[in-house]
Amino acid sequence: MTVFVLNLSGPSTPFLIHLSDRSLTAPAMMSGFSGFDLFDPGTSDEPASWDDLGCLSASAFLAQSKPVSRRVLPPRSKTAIDLTHLKTQPIGTFRIRTRMHSSHSEGDFTSLPPEPQQGNIEYKLKLVNPTEQRLEHLVTQMKWRLREGQGEAIYEIGVEDNGLMTGLSEEDLTSSLDTLREMARRLGATINVLREKVTTTEHGLRTVAEVLVRKVPDDQQCIDLRVCVLGNADVGKSTLVGVLTQGHLDNGRGRARLNMFRHLHEIQSGRTSSISHELLGFDADGQAIDYVQCNTAEEICEHSSKLITFIDLAGHQKYLRTTISGLTGYCPHYVMLVISASAGVVPMTQDLLSMAVALEVPFFVMVTKVDMTPKPKLQATLASLQSLLTSVGANKVPLVVKTADHCITAAGNALKENVVPIFCVSAVTGTGLTLAKKFLHLLPPGAGLKEQEKLEQDHPEFQIDEIFDVPHVGTVVGGLVTQGIITEGMTMNLGPFPDGHFQSVSVSSIKRNRAGCRLVRATQSAALAIDFPFSDLRRGMSLVDPRATETHACLYFQAKISVLFHPKAISPGFQTSVHIGNVRQTAVMEAIIAAKGLQNNDQASVIFRFIRHPEYIKVGQRLLFRDGRSKGIGKITQIFPYEKPVTGS
Repeated sequence: MTVFVLNLSGPSTPFLIHLSDRSLTAPAMMSGFSGFDLFDPGTSDEPASWDDLGCLSASAFLAQSKPVSRRVLPPRSKTAIDLTHLKTQPIGTFRIRTRMHSSHSEGDFTSLPPEPQQGNIEYKLKLVNPTEQRLEHLVTQMKWRLREGQGEAIYEIGVEDNGLMTGLSEEDLTSSLDTLREMARRLGATINVLREKVTTTEHGLRTVAEVLVRKVPDDQQCIDLRVCVLGNADVGKSTLVGVLTQGHLDNGRGRARLNMFRHLHEIQSGRTSSISHELLGFDADGQAIDYVQCNTAEEICEHSSKLITFIDLAGHQKYLRTTISGLTGYCPHYVMLVISASAGVVPMTQDLLSMAVALEVPFFVMVTKVDMTPKPKLQATLASLQSLLTSVGANKVPLVVKTADHCITAAGNALKENVVPIFCVSAVTGTGLTLAKKFLHLLPPGAGLKEQEKLEQDHPEFQIDEIFDVPHVGTVVGGLVTQGIITEGMTMNLGPFPDGHFQSVSVSSIKRNRAGCRLVRATQSAALAIDFPFSDLRRGMSLVDPRATETHACLYFQAKISVLFHPKAISPGFQTSVHIGNVRQTAVMEAIIAAKGLQNNDQASVIFRFIRHPEYIKVGQRLLFRDGRSKGIGKITQIFPYEKPVTGS
């Protein structure tokens, strides 16, 4: 049986919740969540001093993120410059063009980690006048690196395979970049010189360049990332997203957020109550493509090589169930946590952040309204935020982004889960928005090649998050492809219905990013037109492959849970709202195995029962449960197939 634990055993372990088979005592496991105020929602964090926070430089923050270790470099080629001599020479200056992927201590720019065999990072000492055969090999190598990075690759020019930054003369660097452009041209890719570093050596000035290579996969229109926007009510989430996607600053009275609202009562109250989607595109040069350049979302998708889909979620307590449903159902690549500089870190912010941590989603922070917040209050908010992030016990390093170098470093470490970028922005004056857009453009795709291929080889499944009745089209369902590949005309099983059965339907057409397409792959969101009555559908249903043999609805399931907070002891019969992917339903704890009750920090195996109708869930899925102030997390370990009750004759 898979055990659900919180791996906080090491000082360098990321604070995200890990699902593993390692055991850990409950008190030690839950101690890391004290910073989220989960055990006493009425308390608040003690703000740290501003002197302790400071503004970490892009090159110094990693010194706090993990212990410094001395690495013995392997033997290097004869073209390498003596490392000892390099360390005694003055270090040159940077010439920034767009970004830098890696980061180093300001006192040692002489080496990078050894070249990884897997992934999208490639080291090249130089690419000067290669033969045709060598060029073909380099093109094949670039193609593989692009596949590893889901359409993006990083090339370090002037760096040996062991990571030594030898550098190149200006002539050799120019020739190497020309060769790189030819390699990209043959693949239909684009290159962007991110940054050059000039260092002084015994042979004079030498330069190391970092280059971003991007090619949209052949089966995709663009590289797509989903970003969920979380935050307390009235912090400016919808306004910030409106400014980023519309291309116009706010007037200070919420004009930019009007396009984000879907209902009249949202416009009247100024508060989001539903889930809305907005698009922000970027071209190959990193320039933002929004509604200033394009009139429709379709045009934005057409002209973008990278697309950010913002999923704007509600922040008020009364809409929390909708917010959690959006966070669990849409499986975002990243979470953008929005905090008001004037209000600071409030308990609702702590709750939302703890949910993102529980789902293991990388996140970054936007501190809004800096134009109207006095500097001492802004510093106190940043200090309190740092206290929240570091008190989790997972060695998170807050990085206040003030320069392009900080922005580049934050993006390069976005998936390493050891850095939390913090942007101070204003939707009225535009402060910090340029850096925020730069960061969004450089965010790497989430899933790796092997993980993506494994998902695509499974039987297709589609979880339904929204349903529509479109005139002249019929029933349309929106949601996420969790695994496999779905094509036009494919026959799928829809369900489960109240009696637990699935019904065959046909997918007549597919739209992704508001444009028609022939197929969608795992981890992609889409809208499918199906031949089924709209009135018989509900959110939380799924489309599954008829060929799958393990497709069962269940009313009872077992999960290994951890109680984050509950004012009293939890006993059998306790009812709570359970969120599992796109499933959201009240469930009853029918039995607590090997325990009479559960209190704060306790973990146990529990049998749940849905109170309304069976659902389609799978072993290994994460769950969140919440009832008022009570909250907990867990992982499904077993499901019990639903059997329709037999009625007497």
